[in-house]
Amino acid sequence: MSESLRHAVSEPPQPAQRLRIYIGESDRWEGRPLYEAIVVRARELHLAGATVLRGPMGFGAHSRIHTSKILRLSEDLPMVVEIVDTPAKIAELRPHLAKMVTGGLVTVEDVGVVIYSPGA
Repeated sequence: MSESLRHAVSEPPQPAQRLRIYIGESDRWEGRPLYEAIVVRARELHLAGATVLRGPMGFGAHSRIHTSKILRLSEDLPMVVEIVDTPAKIAELRPHLAKMVTGGLVTVEDVGVVIYSPGA
């Protein structure tokens, strides 16, 4: 876990950043799915957490529509990896992403963390 992102209800919200990585389901890094490689690297770097979302439809830089509809079943659906942590921890991951993400979009936004808890 990220030591600088405290487990608590926080008022005012703790400053943090949300990193979003938009890639395709078929993208690979060193033989494994890219989204999986990104999550594993984030865990190795002790980031607070990561979530992978699979989109039913989307398009990117090449303007090709990727969809899960039966008539146009795609094997390259959109994937989004979201990671929220302190700016310092996000900065630690970014050089790794520069090597790993050869096609896609990476964004970073300032956010405020109100609740961060592992649950019961």
